[in-house]
Amino acid sequence: MTQDLIPNAAETQPESQATGKPRRFPQWRFWLPLLLQSFLILAVPARDAHTVITGTPVVLQTAPVDPYDILRGYYQTLSYDISQRQRLQELPGGNELFNSPLFGDRNTFDFYVILEEPSEAAAPGERPLPWLPVAVSAERPDDLASNQIALRGQHRNWQILYGLERYYMPEDQRNDINNKIMQIQVEEPESFVVQIKVSDRAHAVPISLWVGEQNYEF
Repeated sequence: MTQDLIPNAAETQPESQATGKPRRFPQWRFWLPLLLQSFLILAVPARDAHTVITGTPVVLQTAPVDPYDILRGYYQTLSYDISQRQRLQELPGGNELFNSPLFGDRNTFDFYVILEEPSEAAAPGERPLPWLPVAVSAERPDDLASNQIALRGQHRNWQILYGLERYYMPEDQRNDINNKIMQIQVEEPESFVVQIKVSDRAHAVPISLWVGEQNYEF
C-alpha cells in the first residue's frame, strides 16, 4: 500500500526530461526583447526627426568659449547664454526654482526656459537674431503667447544642459570654423549663434551654427 503512495519517477520529471526532447520556449520570449531594444534605438531619432519637421525655429545666443579647448576630435562643445545658472536666476522664477528646498538636495532635475521671439527679424539670408529668455519654470507652461516657446533644460551636477552642447564637424571644415570663432569672439561675440528647432513638448534639435554671416549646418 505504501508503494501506491509513491509517485512514479517518470511522472515527476519535466516533460523534456521524461521524453528526452529539449524543452521549447515560446518564440515571443526571444522576439519581445529584440523588439523593445529596437524601439528604444529608434525612438530618439524618430523624435528628433519629428522635431525637425514640425518644430519652431529658434535662435540661441552662445556664450564665449575657448576654441582651442572645445575643438577636440570631431565635435565642438557649445555653451549658451542660458547655460549659465546665474543668468537664469536673474529671470522671473529663476531664483525661486534654483533655491527651492524641493531641489536643494537633488543634483538632477528638469526645468523650462521661456524664450521670446525678437521684435525685429533679420533680412533673408542674414544671420538670424537670438530669442530672448524671459522666464524660468519648474513645469512646462501651456499658456504661452504666440511669440514665446518653452525649452526643456536639465540641471545636472551644477551644469545646465539642453542636449544641444555638441556640434559634429566635417573634418575639412574644422580649421575654418576654429579660425572664424576666434576672430568673431574678439570682434563681434554676439554674432556667434545656434539655430535650433523646438517641438511643442519642449524638445530641441540643433539645426545650424552661425559664425558671423557664415552658416554651418549640423
